[in-house]
Amino acid sequence: MIMNTRWMAMTAMAAWTTLGFAAESADKPALNDQKSKVSYSLGASYGKFLKQQDVDLDFEVFRRAVKDVLEGKPTAMSEADMRQTQMDFQREARAKSEEKRRVESAKNKQISDQFLLENKAKEGVKTFPSGLQYKVLKAGTGPKPKTNDVVKAHYTGTFIDGSKFDSSHDRGAPFETSTHAVIKGWTEALMNMNVGSKWMLYVPPDLGYGEFPRGNIPASSLLIFEMELLEIKPPTPPAPITSSAPVTSDIIKVPSAEELKKGAKIEVIKADQVPQKK
Repeated sequence: MIMNTRWMAMTAMAAWTTLGFAAESADKPALNDQKSKVSYSLGASYGKFLKQQDVDLDFEVFRRAVKDVLEGKPTAMSEADMRQTQMDFQREARAKSEEKRRVESAKNKQISDQFLLENKAKEGVKTFPSGLQYKVLKAGTGPKPKTNDVVKAHYTGTFIDGSKFDSSHDRGAPFETSTHAVIKGWTEALMNMNVGSKWMLYVPPDLGYGEFPRGNIPASSLLIFEMELLEIKPPTPPAPITSSAPVTSDIIKVPSAEELKKGAKIEVIKADQVPQKK
């Protein structure tokens, strides 16, 4: 993690020096020229990175190290010590991140299970053997998709608390996908929906993105979708068969073993003896 962001650290160091290490004396530094704006933006970028990674720094020591390096002074730690320290930090950070994910996943799984337990008793809610729950908002009369059909659908995805994480409506166009190129919960729903149907889906974590976070979706999240199946796209017609290229060289015809026993000979057929397709 540290090695992958070395350039950010170096640019942040430069920004700190440019500001004369006295930025804390002013609540809002004057940003009147390109140099000050670049300095501030790089510092802000590195600050965001540190906040996201939950890095606990001693800024006085950090400042001293920056100053030593930029002024060409000997560092207080050897290169080997600094490398080992960063490796240890990365290992600890990974362990901390994994523990945080594990705790969050277990908590969300418990919330999901409780929601599904209560939700299945609500009017109109049905449950597939897989555990996927759904409620028909509008029954369509069109055909149902088959395996690997390409479909168009509109959807809005929300969490249990009602907050929205994705929507094709917001993008202004329906979502187009193969029925098997999506999460398991979607595949099962799409294969059971008639074109024109609108369903509310309640997707358990194991039919969604599982126990690992995915973008803005936390680990083991139950996902709720309002989905409308708009269309099954016709299959793409196969490419037309083109005529074979004309034969321009001789062809050697080798008889089978049985034919050779009967006295057949190897033949050489000249190119001009082969009928050409028109």
